[in-house]
Amino acid sequence: MCGIVGYVGDRQAFPILIGGLEKLEYRGYDSAGVCILKPAAPGGRQGSFSVIKSEGRVSRLKALASGKDTAGCCGIAHTRWATHGDPCTANAHPHVSMSGELAIVHNGIIENYQIIKEQLLERGYVFKSDTDTEVLVQLIDYYYKSNGHELVDAVRRALNRCFGAYAIAVTEREDPQHIVVARKASPLVIGIGADRSEYFIASDATPMIEYTRQVVYVDDEDIADIRPGKDIQMTTLVGDKASVTVHEVDMDISRLSKGGYPHFMLKEIFEQPDCLRDCMRGRVILGEKEEENRIVLSALRDCHDRLVNAKNIIIVACGTSWHAGLIGKQLIEQLCRRRVDVEYASEFRYRNPVIEPDDIVIAISQSGETADTLAAIELAKRAGALVFGIVNAVGSSIARESDTGIYIHVGPELGVASTKAFTGQVAVLVMLALALGLELGTLDKKEYCRMTGELAAIPDKMKKALQTNDYIKDLAKIYTYANNFLYLGRGYNYPVALEGALKLKEISYIHAEGYPAAEMKHGPIALVDANMPIVFLATHHQLYQKVISNMKEVQARNGRILAIVTEGDEEVKSIARDIVEVPPTPALLSPLINVLPLQLLAYHIAVLKGLDVDMPRNLAKSVTVE
Repeated sequence: MCGIVGYVGDRQAFPILIGGLEKLEYRGYDSAGVCILKPAAPGGRQGSFSVIKSEGRVSRLKALASGKDTAGCCGIAHTRWATHGDPCTANAHPHVSMSGELAIVHNGIIENYQIIKEQLLERGYVFKSDTDTEVLVQLIDYYYKSNGHELVDAVRRALNRCFGAYAIAVTEREDPQHIVVARKASPLVIGIGADRSEYFIASDATPMIEYTRQVVYVDDEDIADIRPGKDIQMTTLVGDKASVTVHEVDMDISRLSKGGYPHFMLKEIFEQPDCLRDCMRGRVILGEKEEENRIVLSALRDCHDRLVNAKNIIIVACGTSWHAGLIGKQLIEQLCRRRVDVEYASEFRYRNPVIEPDDIVIAISQSGETADTLAAIELAKRAGALVFGIVNAVGSSIARESDTGIYIHVGPELGVASTKAFTGQVAVLVMLALALGLELGTLDKKEYCRMTGELAAIPDKMKKALQTNDYIKDLAKIYTYANNFLYLGRGYNYPVALEGALKLKEISYIHAEGYPAAEMKHGPIALVDANMPIVFLATHHQLYQKVISNMKEVQARNGRILAIVTEGDEEVKSIARDIVEVPPTPALLSPLINVLPLQLLAYHIAVLKGLDVDMPRNLAKSVTVE
C-alpha cells in the first residue's frame, strides 16, 4: 500500500524521486522519505547516504528538503501507509542498517519479522523504529557483511528467510550507482532509459511515464540487479536466471493531473462519460440497423468453450469491486442463466472453498494488485479453474496471472475513493453478460441488439446525469449535519446503495450503511427518525412500486428521504423531502447512471466538511497487504 520510487543514472535523482512520490501519494500519505547516494570523495572508498524523512505528506518532505544538499544521481524514496508502528519520522522509510552500509524502502509486510528481530538482537543489532522494514535491512546487512559485500546474494539469502509480501529497493554505500530490487505479492516496475543509461523504479508506471515508456514488470520472487549502462540482471529467489520482458506502456500523461478540477475525485467523476466510451471502443459495435448491433470480446473468442461450458461462476473482489461483482452476479444470472457466487476475496482465500476444474473465477480489481484477490487467484488456479481478470492497470499482477480477461481502460484513477473504475467494471460485466448470453442462447437476439444499443447510449446519459452537480452541491449543505445515513435499493440498485454508502464513509467519515430496501423492516427501521437521512434508489424498474411502499414506511416515521428518481417522476415527489432526477435507463444498466449522484453527494458533503477528498484518513488506493 506504500509507494516506492527509485532512480539511478546521470540525472539528479532528487527531483525525479520527489515528483514520483507526488504521483504515488495515493498509495500512502502517513509519512515520506528520500535517500540520495553521494559518490565517494576523491581518494575515499565509499559513498555516503543523505536521508531526509518526515511525518505527513510529500509536500512536507519537500519543504524539509529545501536548502539541504540533495545532489546525487542515485536514490530511493518512499511514501508510507503505516502497518508496523505509528506514522512518525522514526518509522518512515528509507531505513538504514545499523552499520550505515545499506538503505532500503519496502512495501508489504514481513510476517515473521519479530522472530528475526529477536535473533538479530542477540547478535548485537540495535533498532531505532517499530517497523518490520528495519528488521529486513538489518537481516540483509548481516548477510552482506558475511559474504564479501555481495548485495544481490545478501538480499536473496535474507528474503528466503522471510514470510509475507514485499516489494523492496536496496542501495549500498560501496557502489553509489547500484540498486537491487525484489518483489513478492506486491507490485514493482522498472523503467528503462535510452540506451539503458538510466533506470527508474516505482510501485507502478505512473512516476516514470514522462521519462520512458519502456518498462519491465518484476515477477513474483524475482530479484533485479540494476546498474546504469548495463542490462538488468534478473534472477529468482533460488538463484536461477529469470527472463526480462520489456513492455511498452500506453498512458495519457494528462490524466495524471487534476486538469483544472479542485480534486482528482471530482475530475474522475466527470471523466466517466469519456471513460465509458474508451471502455466500449472496439467492443460495442453499432450497425446501421439495430439488429446489426454487436459486442466483440476477444476473451470470449479465445476461451469460448470453457466460458460457454462452465456450470458455476465465482466472482472474487474487495470493496468497490465487490459491489460491481454483485451487479455482475445479477447480470450473468439473468442473461446467461448460470449460477454465480460473489465472494470477498479476503474470506474466500481462507475458507477452503469448493472450486471445480470447469468453474470460472472472475477476479475484479482496479489496481490489479489487490493482495487478497491475487491469493484467491492462486487458489483458483491450483484447482484448475479458468481465471478471468477484470482490471484497469495494464500489466498488473492480476492481469498477468489471469488466463484471460478484459481491461476496463478507464485511465489512471488517483482519487482513493473509486468512481470511474466502478462504472468501468460494471460496463465490462454488462458486455460480458450480453455477449455470453447470446452465445449460450439464453438471451434473445433482438433483446441482445436492443440492449447493446442502450449500452452505447450510456455515456450521453451520464453527461446529462452529471448536470445535476450544482443542484447536489447545494443539497449537500443540508446533509452535512448528519452522523448516520441509510442507503436503500432493490434489484440492480441494492449494490448501488452499498456503493453510495461506502463512498460517503470513505471521504466524509459519516457512518453509512447500504441495505436492500425490503430488509429495512428487519432491523434498520429502528434507526429511522427526523435526524436520519435515508437515500432511496427509486428509479423506474420492476420493483418500483415495492420501493414506493418502503419509502412510505420511512415517511410514516418522520425519516428524511432523499430519492434518486427517473426524470418526470411525480409519485416520489409527494413522498421524498428531496429528489435528484436522472435520465430513464433500463434496469440492468441503471447502476451506471444512478451511482453518479451518490458519488457527487459524497464528494460535496466531504468538501463542505473541509476534508481531504483525494486522500481520506487511514485509506490507501492500492491494497497490497492483508
